[in-house]
Amino acid sequence: MKNQLFVLLAMSGLALLSCKSETISDPLIIEPVKEWGPDSTRSITGYFAERGLKKHHSSASDGYILCNPAASSDTYLLNKSGEVVHVWESDLCSMQGYLKENGNLVRLERDIDFPVFAAGGQAGMIREYDWDGNKIWEFEYATDKVLLHHDIELKPNGNILAISYDALTYDEAVAAGRDPANTPKGGIWLDKVIEVKPNYPVGGDIVWEWRMRDHLVQDFDETKDNYGVVADHPERINFNIDDEPRQAPPPQQIEQIKKMGWVTSNASADTWNSDISHVNAIVYNPELEQIAISSPEYSEIFIIDQSTTTEEAKSEEGGKYGQGGALLYRWGNPENYDRGTEEDRQLYYQHDVRWIPEGVEGAGSLLVFNNGVPNYEDNMEDPFQAFAQSQSPDPQIKVSDVSTYSAVYQIKPPITEEDTYTIEDDKAFGPDGPEWVYTAPDTLSFFSPFVSGAERLQNGHMLILSGAQGQMFEINKEKQIVWEYWNPYFHDYKLPDGSPAQPVGPFIFAQYRVKEYPKDYSAFKGKSMAAITPQPETFTPEPFPGPSKAEDLGQTEEEDEMDEAEKYESGQ
Repeated sequence: MKNQLFVLLAMSGLALLSCKSETISDPLIIEPVKEWGPDSTRSITGYFAERGLKKHHSSASDGYILCNPAASSDTYLLNKSGEVVHVWESDLCSMQGYLKENGNLVRLERDIDFPVFAAGGQAGMIREYDWDGNKIWEFEYATDKVLLHHDIELKPNGNILAISYDALTYDEAVAAGRDPANTPKGGIWLDKVIEVKPNYPVGGDIVWEWRMRDHLVQDFDETKDNYGVVADHPERINFNIDDEPRQAPPPQQIEQIKKMGWVTSNASADTWNSDISHVNAIVYNPELEQIAISSPEYSEIFIIDQSTTTEEAKSEEGGKYGQGGALLYRWGNPENYDRGTEEDRQLYYQHDVRWIPEGVEGAGSLLVFNNGVPNYEDNMEDPFQAFAQSQSPDPQIKVSDVSTYSAVYQIKPPITEEDTYTIEDDKAFGPDGPEWVYTAPDTLSFFSPFVSGAERLQNGHMLILSGAQGQMFEINKEKQIVWEYWNPYFHDYKLPDGSPAQPVGPFIFAQYRVKEYPKDYSAFKGKSMAAITPQPETFTPEPFPGPSKAEDLGQTEEEDEMDEAEKYESGQ
């Protein structure tokens, strides 16, 4: 993500999009499959896309969608007609929220002040609001050592699981076997999981903790305690998966990036490559007492035991499965633990991971949004390189330059009757591939290079979010779109220093995650679920005057600097 975000540099000026709603009734209209050629172009940002409700077939599920636009401090509850039925407002930006059964909203929010961590998905604060929008609880976890980020999970016992950065100093990282040549001066940010018991109205007790730092293996420095043969330890995380050192750009480029809003104002060369795991999703399975997390930098999902104590979670003994905090299961990129090659890789900077719950089709399997599935031999490394060559917020990118696409995978782990996971000696964890896959019928029209997610609904349909564009849609069992809605809300939320809360760049309608709640969910009992009047204001983009390619205009000195910054980031 760091490399991708960095190359998103040459963009300028954010504009606003329009909203248009249309209900499509029976019969179900199936659009013709688009044919693509090498010179065909596509939009990745969806900047000028039509917004609002685009399809609503009678076979779609009848629930409510909770969504948090990434550049907003508001949370919206939508009906399937595309109407807002409830809004929660706050003074802080939020990427993620969940509804409790009593109708309260628990949100992960962007603390306005933290000293160190500069990466997408920053938060630092959890707040709970009642149905009327009154703040009833607040928990802050933001220091120079830790920071809540990306996602939370509400447990049945009322506690909250949260992802946090766990900072190691340069010396601590090297002492743990990190290659000094690939260790930033500011250290390494690993991840950890905490369970918080709320203390109303402010604060909470951390009643459980799991740290990635306790489960590392490395074959670089044999003098360290965690030295070992990586392939012999699939239950541990290789601390040195980087093929070669990554360089930070010069200070002047970093300052320019800050001005353009691509990173937070506390970004520095000392920590430019510190975020090496970037866990972006967490989910809890109460029947198994297991937690699944997603690490896009490793292109893997990990499962750990949550029946342990905090002390057991530091070890490889104890808990329901007798392995302490060691990885019970992992999937996506076996090359990370030397039991596969690049050809065996399944995941590419994935986001979201969810267990399909009991009573729903596919129960027990995992869902993952696979963001960047490779397709052809592209002329460009990724779409962000194309953005660096354009002055438009919505460059039309040739298929021959970038043919990457997204997919939703349903994975059935090899689980035993004892709820453990099987793995053969010298082999990778199975399965060899997903048991179910969704891609667009034409493949290339479905691509979100970051954020996004998917959820299996009670009717067996799938709710999918292509988060970069803010496009959410429901597909039936035949993989046909029966409901489609594009987020039309953009508030351009700014921190006190004038910088954006999240570095979304031209993806101004981006959404990290959406969640559907059935119409009979207890949170809605006794509540007015009618569309509010007036509806929240939507936005219309201004036409962009000028070509979409930088070479058509001649690059400015500032844009040339951005290209140089790209070279520094890629190590060229």
